[in-house]
Amino acid sequence: MRQAVHPYHIFGTAAGFCGIAWSNSGITRFQLPTKSADATERLLRRRLTYAEPEIPPPRVEEVIAAVRRYFEGNETDFSAFELDLAGQDTFFRQVYAAARKVPWGHTTTYGALAKSLGAGPEAARDVGQAMARNPVALIIPCHRVLAAGGKIGGFSAPGGSSTKLRMLEMEGVCIGPPEPAQQSLAF
Repeated sequence: MRQAVHPYHIFGTAAGFCGIAWSNSGITRFQLPTKSADATERLLRRRLTYAEPEIPPPRVEEVIAAVRRYFEGNETDFSAFELDLAGQDTFFRQVYAAARKVPWGHTTTYGALAKSLGAGPEAARDVGQAMARNPVALIIPCHRVLAAGGKIGGFSAPGGSSTKLRMLEMEGVCIGPPEPAQQSLAF
């Protein structure tokens, strides 16, 4: 039995070269930017078997246009784009659906996302695993999911946590040490 070919496309943005793959059902993979088209293609193809470059159809071109707007610093909502998450664990799919509801300029934590799914705090690690295996980072905004206490946490994309921090800062989210308490003046 022959496996389906995944069409993909590498494209430039203000932040570097991104890659996207799709099926008839939706977006299957997305690669955050790297400095070269070759590096992006290598990273994208590492997770795709039987992949071939193709000219994207209009529905994929819409996603590409949204990604370009995002990396130009424009508020962008990816939640309406169709995804193909075939082969993903049921819990991971629930996590991804919940993460897609976190809007531009906002964050949540692994624990809060677990709680929103009716799971206990022990499921925060499972949420973290889902974020680490996110096949369509940015479209499922895993960069908006933080560790406990608002700490940046990990990020499996090129550049790691630094990339996550830059993306959040571009959205106007400030992650850093808490402001020192103001001393009250006694008269």
